[in-house]
Amino acid sequence: MQAGLESLGIAVPPTYVELAELARARGVAPGKYVDGLGVTRMAVPLVEEDTVTLAARAARMAMEAAGCTAEDVGMLVVGTETAVDHSKPVSSYVQGLLGLSTRCRVFETKHACYGGTAALLLAMDWVRSGSAKGKKALIICSDIARYGVGTPGEPTQGAGAVALLVSDKPKLLAFEAGKTGAYAKDVMDFWRPLYSKDAVVDGHYSVQCYLDALEGAYRAYQEAAEDAGGEGAYSDRFAALVYHVPYGKMSRKAHRHVRTLDGDKEPDASFDRLVGPSLVLPSQVGNIYTGSMYLALASLLSCSREELTGKRVGLFSYGSGSCAEFFSAVVQPEAQARVKALGLENLLEKRRALSIPEYEAIMAAREKLDDKPAEETPGEGFRYQGTRDHKRIYAR
Repeated sequence: MQAGLESLGIAVPPTYVELAELARARGVAPGKYVDGLGVTRMAVPLVEEDTVTLAARAARMAMEAAGCTAEDVGMLVVGTETAVDHSKPVSSYVQGLLGLSTRCRVFETKHACYGGTAALLLAMDWVRSGSAKGKKALIICSDIARYGVGTPGEPTQGAGAVALLVSDKPKLLAFEAGKTGAYAKDVMDFWRPLYSKDAVVDGHYSVQCYLDALEGAYRAYQEAAEDAGGEGAYSDRFAALVYHVPYGKMSRKAHRHVRTLDGDKEPDASFDRLVGPSLVLPSQVGNIYTGSMYLALASLLSCSREELTGKRVGLFSYGSGSCAEFFSAVVQPEAQARVKALGLENLLEKRRALSIPEYEAIMAAREKLDDKPAEETPGEGFRYQGTRDHKRIYAR
């Protein structure tokens, strides 16, 4: 039985900061942020936005795009590393906001940026096994990457969610069963202690851990695919490669490593062709942790000028700590038209730019979100309203 993506949806905050402006405010040459990271704009969530609201918004887009009802969903999993509670999963809040059935399996997965991929792979096995019995799985990657004002990690922040509707009727991508390579190793390259809202990262070490995991997963994929022979670079068997992209320049490092493993003496020459379209949307949002690779996938399908129908796409997901997976899928007919119809580029253009004082005020206000008394706030859509009796309250 086939399993794959029937539809997808994304959600980003309605506000952002220009990285060049942030650099000037910090006394840094703009090129160090913009060119050094490969990011032009950094999404900044307002006080009524959190991991839950982003997840619900992205899910609603994915469901509406597929004409999917609440009763059609038999599994809901949220992959996140910025959960709002140490016990109650983000997915439980989302189930309530979306009005999903009480017979829906609901839980959360955590493994840094790999959590959403773990959920996706499980959902595909659930569909292929027949256990889904015609139901669909809703997999959501939702995060707010935060490092704090004035910190070295400040320009690598971002926020957003990507929802993936998985079924036996893939209209976007059909994932190739058995063609996947995993790599895991106990490392301390990135973590967030329970006493801290901000992550801790060993930057240079994390890059090396990413590349080590990429090499291990890529080699494991070739063994699993049982087609490691042949002429030319192995990665040329893919029409496009989508990497985990905490920032754009990481994808360039990743691609250079893959092509070097393939024996390519000019590893950068194929970058624009194989990777370029996947970075258009991420460059305007920044780091969204679990959803980073899937935002890049949405970017590929929305922005690529090449006809991809029937062609294979390679995907690499990495989560610090660490676990990684290299897997593949085949693009389905009309997939690109379906994703373009979502108007993702237009969605990003409609956002409002924040001044640096506005951004800093929002960041200060977000420090106290967990203690904010619940109050009704004007506006449409899903919104975080604060807490009452130690319970988070959301507008439906």
